[in-house]
Amino acid sequence: MYIEQAYKSLHEGWRYIIGFLIIFILGWQILGLIPLMVGSWMRAGDINIFLEAGEANFFPLFEGESNLYLILALCTFLGGLLGLVVVVKYIHKQLFTKLVTARKKIDWSRFFFAFAIWGVFSVVSTLVAYYFAPEDLVWNFNLMPFLGLLAITLILLPLQTSFEEFLFRGYLMQGIGVAAGNKLVPLIITSLIFGLMHALNPEIEKLGYSILSVYIGLGFFLGIITLMDDGMELALGFHAANNMFIALLVTSDWSALQTNSIFRDVAEPSAIGQIVPIFIILPILMFIFARKYKWSNWKEKLTGSVKPPAAA
Repeated sequence: MYIEQAYKSLHEGWRYIIGFLIIFILGWQILGLIPLMVGSWMRAGDINIFLEAGEANFFPLFEGESNLYLILALCTFLGGLLGLVVVVKYIHKQLFTKLVTARKKIDWSRFFFAFAIWGVFSVVSTLVAYYFAPEDLVWNFNLMPFLGLLAITLILLPLQTSFEEFLFRGYLMQGIGVAAGNKLVPLIITSLIFGLMHALNPEIEKLGYSILSVYIGLGFFLGIITLMDDGMELALGFHAANNMFIALLVTSDWSALQTNSIFRDVAEPSAIGQIVPIFIILPILMFIFARKYKWSNWKEKLTGSVKPPAAA
């Protein structure tokens, strides 16, 4: 039922093509980049320095001011989110609720359940790691920078994670599903795009392209729970908790999010060490969701056909 929500709006293929270009290029990559580009240019003051810093996403220009850099970097997603809202409202004439869920209204209890369970797991796993290998996690806490990070995390990071969910598990899932006429194709395509989107992250250089399997696997996990639950509330809650607690708890010199977190990971990273836990923990979490929300008919929900309501 979730993908079929697209039939309650204007859903011709050309609308999704134009809409995606507006969201991705105009909103995310042009409008959203303006704050970071302006801030970086003001700090560089020289075209050669500016271009060189651009190869590292301008982070070297903000050494010692990771909170400021994080604000400017997250503004790119605000541009994309603005573009998405405009596209959904004016090009598709779609109620935003229908992009989020097949329910009559957004079920916030689902959001907070997923947020809480992954937040608790993140805190507990970090404490366990610190207990057993304190030499790998260096105490990095500094009150004032951390309070700034906390404010950024509470205000801006949920907008970033929500934009990614609205785009991949919402807009593209529904659009591709209507075009393909089934649920499996959009699940596969959106999961692959979501994973490959992280190919430019700094951890790829450190860990190799095998680490992309984590992001692709995460994309499949988020897509599956969205389809099984007929809405993205669980995916929104999980994704928000994942990025927020990562930002607050642990940073490293090789990660995409370098923040004023409580700990700094100084251990030599291992791709296997990142991949294996994800493919053990996420299925367990999916099982918990399935039991709590009494999911059934998995084959139909994940691979069934997508038809207009009148033809269903």
